[in-house]
Order: sequence, then C-alpha cells, then structure tokens
Amino acid sequence: MKRAIPLLAAILILSAGPLYALYQVKDGGDWPKDWPQELEPLRKQARTFEGPMFPQVNYAIPFTTREEFEAAWPHILKVKTEGAPIVLRRGPSFWLDGKGDAGVCIHTLQAHGAPKDKVDAALEEAKKRGAKSWINTTYIELIVDGKIVDLNRIPLPAETLIVDERFGEGKTK
Repeated sequence: MKRAIPLLAAILILSAGPLYALYQVKDGGDWPKDWPQELEPLRKQARTFEGPMFPQVNYAIPFTTREEFEAAWPHILKVKTEGAPIVLRRGPSFWLDGKGDAGVCIHTLQAHGAPKDKVDAALEEAKKRGAKSWINTTYIELIVDGKIVDLNRIPLPAETLIVDERFGEGKTK
C-alpha cells in the first residue's frame, strides 16, 4: 500500500502535463485545388496528416473497391514529382487507420503558405537526420492488398524508382 501511493501520485502528475502529437489529423483530403479534378470525389474518404515535421503533409486515401482504385490511379500518378519513387507496402497501415488494407498515401512537402525559410530549414533538418534524397518531393506510398490494389492490374511508370517494402527491408526495382 505504501508503494502504491507514490506510484499513483506520479501517474497523476505526469498525466497532467502537456501532450505532444506527431501528426495533426483532419478528416477529409485537404490537398491543393490544382490537383486533378478526378480526385475531388476522394476528398470525403481521405484524411490529411500534417507532420511529423513542419511542413510535411500526407494524404491517406483508403479504397474499398478495385474499380474505384483503378479509376483513380492514373490521376494519383499525376501529382507525383518527376523522379520521386513509389513505395510499396502491405496493410494494415497506420495511414489507413483500420479502414481497410488497400489504399494510397501521398507524401508531400508542401508548406500550406509557409515562409520559404521555414521550408528550407525543414529540408536541411531532414537531410541531417539522414532522410532519403526524395524527402522534398511528392511521392506515393501504395498499400497493396492484392485484391483492391493489385500490382498485376495497374501500370507502374517505367522510369520510376519502386521501393518494395512489403516483405521486410526495402528493395528497389
């Protein structure tokens, strides 16, 4: 009993402190208006994650049917920066938050109006941490389930680096 009181007091004191989140999460795809119009219907099912560092913005889009995904895929490819990779992963995925095992996460370094010096500072910090050279691009993470997102049914751009993380360490193709 004597040990329980200090433990309980420590829990209460620590739980009253500030909490810091790695990401700000918003329901809905808050991507730029100049992205392809064909992506507009997907805004409702998407989620926007800002973080873990300013000004990284990530758009997660779960898909429930193969037809819906395959119709959107060519338009999703249009937002990818030339030279940026496509990363293949399998579900479940943090980005999809239990809303299926198939989808896309579009990773961007868009500043939402941030001053250029803050963007440059964030890039420099990412380089110091050993981030990939494509951290300052818009790249695609494809969450593959083999049914809805089936790599045998979609074209992958010929000159694009494919990083396959579905079975462990990243292998490039």
